[in-house]
Amino acid sequence: MTTHYEKFGGSAFFTSLTAAFYQRVAADDVLRPMYPDADLAEAERRLRMFLEQYWGGPTTYGEERGHPRLRMRHMPFAIGIKERDQWLACMGQAMGETEVPEGLRERLKNSFFQTADWMRNKGV
Repeated sequence: MTTHYEKFGGSAFFTSLTAAFYQRVAADDVLRPMYPDADLAEAERRLRMFLEQYWGGPTTYGEERGHPRLRMRHMPFAIGIKERDQWLACMGQAMGETEVPEGLRERLKNSFFQTADWMRNKGV
C-alpha cells in the first residue's frame, strides 16, 4: 500500500514545501515574532519531520520529540484568527510554488486548515 508520504513525493516534496513556507515566515510581520530563534532552520526541520510522519513517512519527529502535542507546544503564542489566516496564507503560497500532486491539494489544504484552526487559543 502506497502512503500519502509517497504519493506526495517523499522527503523532496516536504523539504520543498517547508522551505518555501519558512521563506515567507522570515519576512512576515505577523508570524515571525512567534519564532524566537534568530535562525528558522530548526523550526523548518521540525515542521518537515512532523509533516513527513503525519503523512506516513519516517517517524523521526516522534523519535526525537515524542508525541506532537501541537496545541500544548503552541500555547505560549497568542494565536487567533489573524495568525491562523496568515499561517494559512503563507502555506497556501508555499503550496502554490511546490508541485502538489493532483488530487492531493485539497486534502493537504483541508488538513492545514483544520490543524491551524485547532491551534487558536485566543478569540480574535
